[in-house]
Amino acid sequence: MGLSAGAAGDGAQLCVFDLRRGQQEGQELDKILFFHPADCPILLQLSVIGLCEGIVTFTRIFSPEEDCEVIESEKRSHVFYQAEPDIWMVLVVEKTKDNESTWRCGALQGILKEAHSLFTMFHGPIRSLLDRQPSAELARGHLRTFLTDYLSDFYVGKKLQFPTYRDSLKERGTIQMLTVPREVALEVQSLTTVLGSCLGNVTCQSLVLFEDLLVSTTLPPDDTLNLYTYAVLRLTPRALSSNASSWSYLRKGTYVSAGLTSSSSNGTTAGERPLLREKLSKGKDGFVAADFAATEVRGVVPLTPILWFQQAEERMYLCIYQHKSLTILLLIPASSLINGEEGIAHVKKQMLENASQKIVTVEQKLTRRWGGENAYHVSGYRYLLVDPDRRVSRASPSGKVTTLAKDSLLALNRLRQEVDLKKSRFRRSDPCHDKDFEVCIRTKNNAWVIAKITRGRELYMALEKGGETLLYASTAVEKFSNRYCEGAFSTD
Repeated sequence: MGLSAGAAGDGAQLCVFDLRRGQQEGQELDKILFFHPADCPILLQLSVIGLCEGIVTFTRIFSPEEDCEVIESEKRSHVFYQAEPDIWMVLVVEKTKDNESTWRCGALQGILKEAHSLFTMFHGPIRSLLDRQPSAELARGHLRTFLTDYLSDFYVGKKLQFPTYRDSLKERGTIQMLTVPREVALEVQSLTTVLGSCLGNVTCQSLVLFEDLLVSTTLPPDDTLNLYTYAVLRLTPRALSSNASSWSYLRKGTYVSAGLTSSSSNGTTAGERPLLREKLSKGKDGFVAADFAATEVRGVVPLTPILWFQQAEERMYLCIYQHKSLTILLLIPASSLINGEEGIAHVKKQMLENASQKIVTVEQKLTRRWGGENAYHVSGYRYLLVDPDRRVSRASPSGKVTTLAKDSLLALNRLRQEVDLKKSRFRRSDPCHDKDFEVCIRTKNNAWVIAKITRGRELYMALEKGGETLLYASTAVEKFSNRYCEGAFSTD
């Protein structure tokens, strides 16, 4: 089952549904919270949701402790993610005969996880919205605007294009850090201290980015990841300078605006569109502002968005400041500001007065030491390093990865799919301990693709124009580990 290519339009569907809703006959439509494409006939939407609900219910019989993650059929892949208890997100993608759309289900599930995490940061949990307004109008309005804007990043022409085998040396849901020497680290630490004191006795939190790389954070790991992801998507200089024409479909009648209704549980409104790129711009004072729509209930929406940080368990105002390649995200506890925007203006003034010179100094020192887009290129290697516990990754520059042969990338993608399955089995059999293993495969184009998992850390690698023996591949991994990973993947 699932939608036909003709019905889907772009060959992909994304739905969000609540198993606790629509349990009475004739009320099935009530469980649908979001469906893409929005113009899909209702009967087909119900057909897809019904199939997904049936799969979830069936798999729970045999594996009540493990969520269904993916169902493969001849023509489609159904990728599942239980975002919140009984609230499911499902991505359905069409299979094609060519290899260009070969994807990894773990990467597709990463899209669902990222979308939900960002949604929660701006609007709070979906369940909270449903409890606040049982009719679900508020939740559907937020999901419709937010996920529509989120999906627009994946449009190529009129079709959605999700990560394929060409993205097998990328890891969604991780942070890329900038390595800085001790001298610069001390300057950054001094800047962070000043940023934290912008509100006097109340400590502000902050993230500092250079280009698209994280330099420092005072937030817990999960909150850091969510805010970093948002910054790279929309707030860094690279994101702000991106061509807004990719959003033109929103102005051509294919987007249905959500109703501008009451405020949500975390203080944002259905009119806010934090992922709408063309609403964000840098002002003359260096602060990035968002010109959101007005609402009937509260007048003009605050220019400073309020975010909910689950790990920190606190609502905070977000102020974005840029100086050249440096982006500073200053987070002000909402409970500490009584007069809203006036208080924020005071904090901004304090920041400019006390931190401006430090910001200039840090940016200059980082720029002098910055090696450019190829700073983390390692000659002869195409690699991806992942530390899931710290949610950090480092990879070969995209421009270098494109030099790999198609056969190498396809083989690496298949290898990563196998590794995903192995990790899933290991977690089920022994969730308290990581399993170490290494796989080296010689491809038909005489390249080596390698995966090595050691104490939870992961290394993926493609080596072309190398030796024919397994010893060559193992030695290459050893050299890379000793020189760039402090021996984390070495056998000794």
